[in-house]
Amino acid sequence: MKLPSKSQWWQFFKILTKKERVVFFVFLFLFSSSSLFLTVNFYFENTKIQPAEGGQYIEGVVGSPRFINPIYVASDVDRDLVELIFSGLMKYDGEGKIIPDLAKEYKILEDGKVYEFYLKENLLWSDGKPLTADDVVFTIKTIQNPEIKSPLRVNWLGVEVEKISENALRFRLKGSSAVFLENCTLKIMPEHIWKDISPQNFLLTIQNLKPIGSGPFQLKNLNQNEQGQIISLDLVRNPKYFKEGPNLSQVAFYFFKNEEDLIKSYKKGEIKGFSLTSIKNFTNTLEGGGGVVVYSLSLPRYFAIFFNPDYNPPATLPAESRAPAKIFSEKEVRQALSYGVNKEEILREVLADRGKIVQSPILPEIYGLRPPTVSYEFNLEKAKEILKNAGFVESENGKLVKIVKKEPAFQFKSNLRVGVQGTEVKELQKCLARDSEIYPEGEITGYFGQKTKEAVIRFQEKYKKEILEPQGLEKGTGDVLKATRTKLNEICFKSSEEIIPLEFSLTTVDQPILKEVAKLLQRQWGALGARVEIKTVDSTNFPEEIIRPRDYEMLLFGEVLGAIPDPFPFWHSSQKRDPGLNLAMYENKKCDKLLEEVRESLDENLRKEKLEGFQDILIEDAPAVFLYNPDYLYLVSKEIKGINTKTIVDPSKRFSGIEDWYIKTKRVW
Repeated sequence: MKLPSKSQWWQFFKILTKKERVVFFVFLFLFSSSSLFLTVNFYFENTKIQPAEGGQYIEGVVGSPRFINPIYVASDVDRDLVELIFSGLMKYDGEGKIIPDLAKEYKILEDGKVYEFYLKENLLWSDGKPLTADDVVFTIKTIQNPEIKSPLRVNWLGVEVEKISENALRFRLKGSSAVFLENCTLKIMPEHIWKDISPQNFLLTIQNLKPIGSGPFQLKNLNQNEQGQIISLDLVRNPKYFKEGPNLSQVAFYFFKNEEDLIKSYKKGEIKGFSLTSIKNFTNTLEGGGGVVVYSLSLPRYFAIFFNPDYNPPATLPAESRAPAKIFSEKEVRQALSYGVNKEEILREVLADRGKIVQSPILPEIYGLRPPTVSYEFNLEKAKEILKNAGFVESENGKLVKIVKKEPAFQFKSNLRVGVQGTEVKELQKCLARDSEIYPEGEITGYFGQKTKEAVIRFQEKYKKEILEPQGLEKGTGDVLKATRTKLNEICFKSSEEIIPLEFSLTTVDQPILKEVAKLLQRQWGALGARVEIKTVDSTNFPEEIIRPRDYEMLLFGEVLGAIPDPFPFWHSSQKRDPGLNLAMYENKKCDKLLEEVRESLDENLRKEKLEGFQDILIEDAPAVFLYNPDYLYLVSKEIKGINTKTIVDPSKRFSGIEDWYIKTKRVW
């Protein structure tokens, strides 16, 4: 059948009435629209949106890189870059769990004393060189070399590493360990780049800023200002990455001196993501509007006040400037101060409720453990009662003091008579010689002779109501027995009183949030009758000046835990001194044993039981006041999709799933 020609179609329209032509075109329009709708609907029903390659993400951070090197990371900036450029045997996923990375599989042997890892096939460095077990062995042995001065060395002491084959290696530990897997998230460095660099030059070499890695991104360039400071850095997709490459084609970092400059850059539209430590800056940024999504990431860390029971004021200070020695050795004082802290007020006033109150150092909510059986809820009256029972009373200025009677350093304890000699006789002669009527000769010989006896008789008869009459005696005997000793001790060595004020210093890092918390604690404890001096130290000097020498009475500080709960470094008595992190100088044999068993056991239920037992003992002892677990606040432009991370073990792990981030999209059947 032949279709009508063009002229015949025109004839068709001529034979239609005006009304018929309108109806015809209406139906034609409806038919076309329906066809288009069905076609589009069919397309959308049979395709789906997927991330597409391309797009640049720009992050703003405070600080600048110094070591883009896994064994030397010295700051959060360094850790961020190492996270993106390098890979480890294991890594953290978006839930904070440890999963294989370079490793294809691993085995735990000999009850946790041996760990074997088997690498994935055809691994490459970003320069195209093969990545093998040799690189892993080289990285570990480099860290273990004391000449390299890696801060990670303490984590690898006593660990033997050996190559089994090109793609397999073995770690042998001194004892069983349930937490060693966390060590294996260490990023691996390339042997072929570093093997010819001497230990003396490791810290100085330009390779620290020219990284060759195996991660999802590689360094493209560094941009410096006229003073040589790094102001920005560009990373591009690593084509040799062993997984499916990231969707983002480029990640840039802009470096700022402070948060105020960072926020200005954000408001100009220059950066697409950043994190803030200042709650004030965070609140002001959100109030200013903008197309950002706030990710409140859970970080296994807590801030606490650590008491130092062993603190002794420097002897170089004048007596009136020195705090009372070892005031925190009294558990009652520690418990009272714990009850005197209003944690809810701190969370509300300082953190704007962006966090959680903490009652325990093992963070039971994060690790799925039960809460402690003992807790110190804010109770000012109970705190005052505990201090009162501990001997503290209110002084004239309204502050609390404790009056302690001090026994003399020397007292007579032996029976003394003619013929005895020694130190006690010498002290007896010194005491008697103070009164010329009793011992006019005043000879200090250390020998109890006739003259000393006569002096004792005169002493006994002078105080006969206390010495002789209770014994039914009229005259002195010259022998120094119990009643005579008691009176001699009273006359010769008077006991003294020490007034101990409830006052102490609180040391913390010179950071806005911690300073605000310190001021709030100062006010809260002031209501209890305590006087608190706040000391702040710059963060760069804090480890050397404060942490390592344990130079503080009380310390307001934070501790970051890992994916596997391991309180050993923070609470075992062996960690009281540097490089240990037992900041409260805590010592309890039962806790030590539990912590050792937690580290050694591969049985999750047993580890849980031991952790909860440790928790209850420690909190009863009150070596610290556990305050809060702040949220990690990460602000990212709405155009960045695919961020599914919820729990991170340190800030750099916000990039743990960056391979899934995307800006561009496409539809596929």
